[in-house]
Amino acid sequence: MTDIVQSIGAVPATTLGRQTTDAQRAVFRAIPKVELHCHLLGAVRRETFTDLVRRRGAPITEAEIAAFYERGSKPVGVLRVLRALERHLLLEPDDFRRIAYEYLQDAAAENVRHAEFFWNPTATVRDTGLAYREAQAGILMGIREARDDLGVSALLIPSIDREAEAACALEMVELILDCRDPAVPGIGIDYRENDRPPELFHEAYALARRHGLKATAHAGEFGMPWTNVQTAVDLLKVDRIDHGYTIVDNPDLARRYAERGLVFTIVPTNSYYLRTLEPERWALDHPIRAMSALGLKLHPNTDDPTLHNVTPGGAWELMHSHLGYDMADLREMMLNGVDGAWVDDDQKARWRAEWPAAFDALVATTAWPEPAVFPR
Repeated sequence: MTDIVQSIGAVPATTLGRQTTDAQRAVFRAIPKVELHCHLLGAVRRETFTDLVRRRGAPITEAEIAAFYERGSKPVGVLRVLRALERHLLLEPDDFRRIAYEYLQDAAAENVRHAEFFWNPTATVRDTGLAYREAQAGILMGIREARDDLGVSALLIPSIDREAEAACALEMVELILDCRDPAVPGIGIDYRENDRPPELFHEAYALARRHGLKATAHAGEFGMPWTNVQTAVDLLKVDRIDHGYTIVDNPDLARRYAERGLVFTIVPTNSYYLRTLEPERWALDHPIRAMSALGLKLHPNTDDPTLHNVTPGGAWELMHSHLGYDMADLREMMLNGVDGAWVDDDQKARWRAEWPAAFDALVATTAWPEPAVFPR
């Protein structure tokens, strides 16, 4: 790939000619927002990663660390970084407290008011000898400290490692139920979707739902078929979908999900489409735009912010500068995030009452371009 912009997510240069001003960028950072799709291990600061390597004496070189955090034309696969953290570095409850607090600190700096983030416990329990209860307690301590220090709220979503066996998913749900906490309201599933369709994990989701847990799922992420999205919604009974891009291959189904108000947490820096779409066609052909045309409720997120070289404000900026959404569209997406959040109705009502006026006041502080016209 050529013509890469390093500042945000290594996406190709915009075809719209929109050059974001400092004043506009400040607005994207200041928009009150939720973050519904972020992986805790993909938000670890580089300096924290380096410190953990030193403290653990882990077999990871400085050059490897640099490559992990370099978002160039051929970046190191994110999963390699996450596996390194799981196997070598996150060995004590305080390690989990630290990375949770630091993620929320970085998010709060961009006016994320509430975050719901993923953590895969299977490898932690399997590889480190650390008990699930201890690791969860460390993360929840980080959440509480961030709430007290920064005023940001957060929820933890333990996620099934779909590369492990289905029995491990059941075990994970059982551990959640054994350590039930209001700050852990539901489950997700992630890691590589290829050859690991969602129906393999139906029993784990059924157990979670029987006990009142919420549910979400990564589906349709790696170019995998739209049937994975349908299975997640109709069989696993998820409350929202993470990614879900291939739903555009079944427009009738997409419209039905739009009518239901199902929220899709999308990621403008998604690496699959950066690899597979030509740079000059990236924004034109990205399925995110087709999802909007089908009426789906979208909400932009960072996914793996430090590894993707993107911040919450940066994700929203790309939706405007590269994918062509105007500020009215982003206002609606802000409220989509409120709708999709796993908080109580009273909290949602407060945010819906307060945030639109704050958004409008911010947008009024600077000039914005005319609606985007994409070349064919």
